[in-house]
Amino acid sequence: MRVSVIGQGYVGTTLGVAAKGAGHDVVGIETNSLRLASLPVPYKVSSSYEDVAGSEVVIIAVPTPLNALREPDLSFLLAACDSLKGVLNSPTLILNESTSFPGTLRNIIALSLGSTHLYAVAPERIDPGNKTWAIENTPRLIAGLSNEATAKALGFYRSFCKEVIVVSSPEVAEAAKLFENTFRQVNIALVNEFAKVAEALGIGAIETLQAAASKPYGIMTFMPSIGVGGHCIPIDPSYLSFAAGQAGLETSFIKLANEVNASMPGYIVERISKSLGGNLAGKTIQIAGISYKSDVSDTRESPALALITKLRELGAGVSWHDHLVGFCDGETSTELQAVDLGIIATAHSGVDYSVWKNSGTKVLDLSTAPTSEWPKFL
Repeated sequence: MRVSVIGQGYVGTTLGVAAKGAGHDVVGIETNSLRLASLPVPYKVSSSYEDVAGSEVVIIAVPTPLNALREPDLSFLLAACDSLKGVLNSPTLILNESTSFPGTLRNIIALSLGSTHLYAVAPERIDPGNKTWAIENTPRLIAGLSNEATAKALGFYRSFCKEVIVVSSPEVAEAAKLFENTFRQVNIALVNEFAKVAEALGIGAIETLQAAASKPYGIMTFMPSIGVGGHCIPIDPSYLSFAAGQAGLETSFIKLANEVNASMPGYIVERISKSLGGNLAGKTIQIAGISYKSDVSDTRESPALALITKLRELGAGVSWHDHLVGFCDGETSTELQAVDLGIIATAHSGVDYSVWKNSGTKVLDLSTAPTSEWPKFL
């Protein structure tokens, strides 16, 4: 089939490569000229929606971030729909993979593009850097606005996904995606709050959590951290909360989880300040790893960036090292060097910390990755 993938970020390119590998004729649409120029994909990419014409399947995989008020921002999705209107001249299967609140497919996309087409949703379930679960072996949820749309979506995704699960409505699939990451947000907030409790009680949070995890049932392991980042966990719960608000409900757990995780950089800076005598003015601090998770370069919503800002607000001279990111917010990664304090915010594989070790630099490990070099700060 001829397949167009709208949006060539991590999700869109992963989809495009999988569809191409399954034998489909793929074209990727990307309006960001810088990203378009650097895409190493085995299929045609274009900035022109005219190249979508004639596609049997169109997949929308554009960002759905939050605006300045931490509310859903569907501007990319709406722009994609507007651009598609003029080029879809025959009935097409429209698939939405962009994460959004329940009702987005039915009440926004389908209403925007009209009744000529078939519509289904298949929320993305891609975990950057995961070596075990990829697009091929991660179960896929789908649902169409009609039986015909569901059947065609099922046939398409089965061409490159081992397990495809049909649910009763698009709203169920959309809500399931939001709940998956809300579950993680709430549980990460719980262990982050517990880390504060453990510190106040003078016990080790990590040791306690590992001890609790020895129970073979009734518990899942989450580790404390400087917060949450990326394109899912800090954002999806707010989409679910927004949808609940539209229905007249308040989501107390989600609101509290967002607040707890957002508070972690500030809490950690307070502890760092105490560990350095209560005054950070003039102290040299270097952060190792500023992306939101290990072994990826994505800095979206990364709590490490908030940590840097708060340290600088207290007068510290802060540099950072991240060989995967390289450049961020007008700054460039620096080599690890002797400083007053080294902080491992995100532990990437293969980083040589010997400069800190040999220079006697005080090091705080805030990462969720295990390490034998330094004790965990949380």
